[in-house]
Amino acid sequence: MASKVLHSKGRDTFGVGIATTEKADGCILANVIKQFTTKSGGIIPAEAAEHHVDVCDMAIAEALAAAKIAMRDIDIVSFSQGPGIGHCLRIGAAAARTLSIVHKKPLVGVNHCISHLEIGKLLTDAKDPVLLYVSGANTQVIAFEAGKYRIFGETLDMGVGNMIDQFARQIGIGFPGGPQIMKLAAAGKNYIELPYVVKGMDVSFGGILTNIIRKFESGNKGTAAPLSTPNYRKEDLCYSLQETVFAMLVEVAERAMAHTGKNELLLGGGVACNTRLQEMCRVMCEERGAKLFVPERQFLVDNGAMISWLGILEYLKGTRTAVEKSAILPYWRTDEV
Repeated sequence: MASKVLHSKGRDTFGVGIATTEKADGCILANVIKQFTTKSGGIIPAEAAEHHVDVCDMAIAEALAAAKIAMRDIDIVSFSQGPGIGHCLRIGAAAARTLSIVHKKPLVGVNHCISHLEIGKLLTDAKDPVLLYVSGANTQVIAFEAGKYRIFGETLDMGVGNMIDQFARQIGIGFPGGPQIMKLAAAGKNYIELPYVVKGMDVSFGGILTNIIRKFESGNKGTAAPLSTPNYRKEDLCYSLQETVFAMLVEVAERAMAHTGKNELLLGGGVACNTRLQEMCRVMCEERGAKLFVPERQFLVDNGAMISWLGILEYLKGTRTAVEKSAILPYWRTDEV
């Protein structure tokens, strides 16, 4: 069975993935990613949606070509129904509905967050992991426990990726800001104390963002700044930001592993591409005698392949999404599935 996915992720990516169960344990036949970027400033939902419209046909054609199949060979059309930014989700959902109706294929709407967990399990040796899901809009610790997907910890305000992107925008970096922040952090030498906000199993980033922006602004006021104002280097601020928020994430992930008794940690989401976060998670797992699993980058970031694969899993369990019930769910929680 092959599954064709028209997929607009909740933030900046329009992806088309094709998966099949014709090979043992499943197989990804195509994974085309079209990302919306800017040279300065952040993501504007309406502009991202326009980008998705522009690349939609191209992404579909490239995916079919990569898989060496035609639309007649497709059995299922699945799409990201939520959560995410409404402007972007609507484009993927509209494209999926169109393909489903025109080509008379079953339609399956799936949860974006759970797809990160399931693609990770497919592509690694992870069997029953705790997922540290860190992306732009989402920051959650997820695991399958007692017959249900459960959130064991999450952000109380913004996603860690959004927080990093907002700071990047403040210091003059375009979107996405994470890769540039990681490069600057690698050149940092001095740790600058920032708020460390872990509340039980949850984390909060808003106060950290405000604090680090004020520190940056205090050292970048030119001759008008008081002589006593610290002159914080960008590199040191980026280094300190990563060390602080990643330590918070590793702490809550480890606590979830201890609570559930699981000995596997799986990373998912675009922020999981950060090599420093991977290193910190690896050290924690080694100290616990646990295993860390990190899919390759194209499956960490938002992508169509993960929606395709979850579409197959849902379809095999009997899930079908009627067109009239395929409205997007921008606030669809993982533990509501």
